[in-house]
Amino acid sequence: MLTVGRVAEQTGLSPKAIRLYEADGLIDPPERTAAGYRTYTATTLPVLRFIRQAQALGLSLKEIKRILDLQRHGQQPCDLVIDLLDEHLAQVDQRIADLQALRETLQTARDRADHAADRGQSAVVCHIIEATGTG
Repeated sequence: MLTVGRVAEQTGLSPKAIRLYEADGLIDPPERTAAGYRTYTATTLPVLRFIRQAQALGLSLKEIKRILDLQRHGQQPCDLVIDLLDEHLAQVDQRIADLQALRETLQTARDRADHAADRGQSAVVCHIIEATGTG
């Protein structure tokens, strides 16, 4: 039997995270000692490591629970995992596109600032921002 501290040590998770995973139904509730302390079996460790790895891929706890629930009901969750990864890839691609557009806007504003400074252009507050023309 392992205490929450020992499980945390072996998985790289915090005791608080482990208790949260229990509360959210990602892991089964552990046995309790007479004093009320949680005690885990070694079978909990691979599940916690899986949760940690899934989070490192950007999956939410809700998504991870869906995966674990499928597996617990005897189904292979790999198709769901592929779908979730595809969704996350699309979101990352969109964020990259948004950041590239923002970078272009910022670079344009910076270039205009150089030109405005060279011309001695005045502004109500700051010609750098006023010249961007967004909004």
